[in-house]
Amino acid sequence: MSKKTLNAANLAALGAERLADLLIEVSTGSADIKRRLRMELSHNLGPEELAHDVRKRLVSLRKSKSYVSWRKRKALVTDLNTQIAMIVDKIAPEDPSTAFELLWQFMELAPSIYARADDRRGDIEDVFQAALQHFENIGPRAQMDRAALAERVWSAVSDNAHGEWNDIIGLLAETLGTDGLDALKQQVQQYRDAPGSDTGSDHEAFEFLRSLRGDRDYRAERRLALVRKCLQEIAEVSGDTNAYIAQFTPDDLQRKSVAAEVAMLKVSEGQAEDALTILENAERSRGTYGQDAWDSAYIDTLLALDRTQDAQAHRWTCFEANLNASHLRAFLKVLPDFDDVEAEDRARAHVLTYPNLAAALHFCLTWPDLLTASQLVMARADQLDGEDYEFLNGAADALRAQYPLAAILLLRAMIDFALCSGRTSRYGHAINHLRDCEALSLEILDYGDVQTHSDYRKALQTMHAGKSTFWARMENR
Repeated sequence: MSKKTLNAANLAALGAERLADLLIEVSTGSADIKRRLRMELSHNLGPEELAHDVRKRLVSLRKSKSYVSWRKRKALVTDLNTQIAMIVDKIAPEDPSTAFELLWQFMELAPSIYARADDRRGDIEDVFQAALQHFENIGPRAQMDRAALAERVWSAVSDNAHGEWNDIIGLLAETLGTDGLDALKQQVQQYRDAPGSDTGSDHEAFEFLRSLRGDRDYRAERRLALVRKCLQEIAEVSGDTNAYIAQFTPDDLQRKSVAAEVAMLKVSEGQAEDALTILENAERSRGTYGQDAWDSAYIDTLLALDRTQDAQAHRWTCFEANLNASHLRAFLKVLPDFDDVEAEDRARAHVLTYPNLAAALHFCLTWPDLLTASQLVMARADQLDGEDYEFLNGAADALRAQYPLAAILLLRAMIDFALCSGRTSRYGHAINHLRDCEALSLEILDYGDVQTHSDYRKALQTMHAGKSTFWARMENR
């Protein structure tokens, strides 16, 4: 390796004095580099000195009022990441308690940072989300009063406008321990049971008018949602399945996604019959949101009850309804030899007549079953959506080696769409597709009922003779 390559070994060979001069030189005019160098010097004096510098910087960031535009966002992100690196990598190994306090102070910066920074790309949010995860490792090593920590956690989650404290209960579960989690639970329950100061201050007349208008009390709903979320997180980290489930209302259990989650918890507790009842009650609810989760939970519950045939029947129903490949694979896996072959043939026949052509073709390509994919294209080429460029282009690439005629029909669908709709932005792609059709035509001996390439091109020139821009670009390539 060249001795001029920038790496640690080659730089170390310059010697400490020369490196010090270089660092002074490159830091001139760069506040970020100077700040980092000062922190490294502070760390050299001990974690207390570095902690003092980090604390000063956090205070400065909190007090700052200047707006951070997208041009300055990168520098801010670098600064924030530097503080986290100092806390996690330098201070935490030697003084985890101080590191915990500094990390908490860092997280408390979030509202003020969001208020004055342009974070449309989410870079700053990523910094805070990553920083939050460090509590899981630092917390258990820090000397903490669990009751006091429970109060801090409740204060954080109850004032979590930007979501910066999401998941903090789970991350600090080990640090809180049973006593801390119980204390936190009591705080949440006290908040739930206390009269709502924000909702109880309305005059009776306003309450009467609200009831007449049918207005929802959004403040009360937010309050209830916070309580339920916290109690569920506490129950989850405590392993208390019943307490977790108890936070769902009867209306919640009518939602298929919620019913599926609760049912699987019931199954894990050996209560498969209860799980089935919950799922069957939710099945009658309208809408398809959460249907996939419901189907999977229903099958798992049937299996837990040793109702294998019913589970198989539902797997097939799911496949017929939406071409769910995972359910079909599970269905086939249970079948004895030869029966699975017959079932696969039945599945192919269903795919070929499935109403949604794009979904059917996608299933064939991902299964994969290129033969059925080619048959699908050949039989229903007139239904292809030429506007779906990415999908059809990928399908043509997948089929061109073994089934060139099917690939040609896919390419023609995109060509026809571009020309018939006058999409000049697609002309370049259409020209490439027409060239591809010409190349693929050399591999085809029998077009059958499909128009040959030469006839297709002539028809294209006749139908779109007025598309002079397209034909001019075609000739120039």
